[in-house]
Amino acid sequence: MTDLIDIGANLTHESFDRDRAEVLLEARAAGVRRMILTGTSVTGSVRALELAKAYPGQLFSTAGVHPHNASGFDAYSGDALTGLLAQEQVVAVGECGLDFYRDFSPRDAQRHTFREQLEIAADTQLPVFLHQRDAHDEFVELLRPVRDRLCGGVAHCFTGTAKMARDYLDLDLYIGVTGWLCDERRGGDLLDAVRHLPLDRVMIETDAPYLLPRDLPKKPRGRRNEPRFLPHILARLAEAMSRSLEEVAEATRRNAEQLFSLPANQTDKDCNQSDK
Repeated sequence: MTDLIDIGANLTHESFDRDRAEVLLEARAAGVRRMILTGTSVTGSVRALELAKAYPGQLFSTAGVHPHNASGFDAYSGDALTGLLAQEQVVAVGECGLDFYRDFSPRDAQRHTFREQLEIAADTQLPVFLHQRDAHDEFVELLRPVRDRLCGGVAHCFTGTAKMARDYLDLDLYIGVTGWLCDERRGGDLLDAVRHLPLDRVMIETDAPYLLPRDLPKKPRGRRNEPRFLPHILARLAEAMSRSLEEVAEATRRNAEQLFSLPANQTDKDCNQSDK
């Protein structure tokens, strides 16, 4: 497969500091031609943007504050994110949402920070890159009232049930599928959910360096996940959906280009129009 798009990679992570350029070359050799780097804090979003600028046309980024970092969100954070989102390489607001599994930030702070970023997304008319763990009902409750003012979004690293997927599809969201699908211990719900996903709502991502596919035939030293393993996730997804590799690869590429208004798809440059 060629021209795959990894919609979620944490390439600014310190584990890539010594060989980042090589990782990008290996990803390209594997057919992963474009990647979206995830911003999880103001500082992290700046770093993701700087890296994206160094690889024009290959790397893009998001700008946002992850729920783990919500306790540090303030007026400066909102202004800083708005400034970052004006850069052409930044294609989405986030990673934002709720995480009641870890609770690294108080839940009230998470709710406030999520609401603020949804408003920023509505104002900037950029899609949202969403995170949710153990907070599905509240997540939907906060998202639903503003959905009509948003130009789209993706449930990043979706690991939930078929019912949760339907709730997100009812909100006209895309679903991001990771190597969680390759884990026979924990991936049963996701395996069932992806069987029912429409092709025009699915995307693929590695979440590197996290979520190394458990069923890789040869695991890398140090067990670091990398974008070059995206074709493996694609193959498992195509199998689960009973579709051909080519069909799923084309759909995931087209969906990512459309939602994030990536330059290769100039006809869909207007996010408002491309998400209808």
